[in-house]
Amino acid sequence: MSDSRLIPAAVFGGLLAAGLIGGGALIGNGVVNARVGDRVVTVRGLAEQDVHADIAVMPLRFTASGDSLSEVQSRIDADLAIVTRFLAAQGYSEDEISLGRLEVTDLLSREYSPQNIRARFILAQSVSVRTDDVSKVQTTTRALNELVRQGVVLQDFQGPSYIFTGLNDVRPRMIAEATASARSGAEQFAQDSGARLGPIKQATQGSFQILPRDEGDGDESSTPNKRVRVVTTISYQLR
Repeated sequence: MSDSRLIPAAVFGGLLAAGLIGGGALIGNGVVNARVGDRVVTVRGLAEQDVHADIAVMPLRFTASGDSLSEVQSRIDADLAIVTRFLAAQGYSEDEISLGRLEVTDLLSREYSPQNIRARFILAQSVSVRTDDVSKVQTTTRALNELVRQGVVLQDFQGPSYIFTGLNDVRPRMIAEATASARSGAEQFAQDSGARLGPIKQATQGSFQILPRDEGDGDESSTPNKRVRVVTTISYQLR
């Protein structure tokens, strides 16, 4: 084979080898970059805020019993008048007071009636107060013994229910606080790993919880003092 034919072949072989080496380098860099792109840190951010209920609902249920339906009805009507006057004296308007249904129980009409019936008829009447004056309801609750002194038999009184309706007002600020809390934790993780914190890759907002402010308050609805909590879960890219 002549030298003139060997030279182009050598050149072509050299170019092919260089291309393979360069392609391998690019592929290698691509793998490294892909691994860097997969590096993420997932953190949670917490935000809490103490709030006060802005609605109070106070249900009152009172009963009377006897063998004469008309007499028991008259007693219930009299008790209703006492309760209505009491609530008006406490400062509630007619719009804040609602009358519930009258419940009538005839023990003798039941299929399996008790053997020793002391009173055939039991009537129960309910009255409910709903107001945005939460402190007034708290005062009224402490004064309910006045109804008992006047002969009104309150039944199953569990106390008022306190409701917080301003969640939309605190939501934006709390989400911002939870996001800032999450970023602070992510920055610490990035610093500890020797990386730089990148943009958000994925974010999930947890549901808002309304809890009693103090552990001894029991159920959330039984106290006007509440705590709103939200937890966000955010994934950041690391560079």
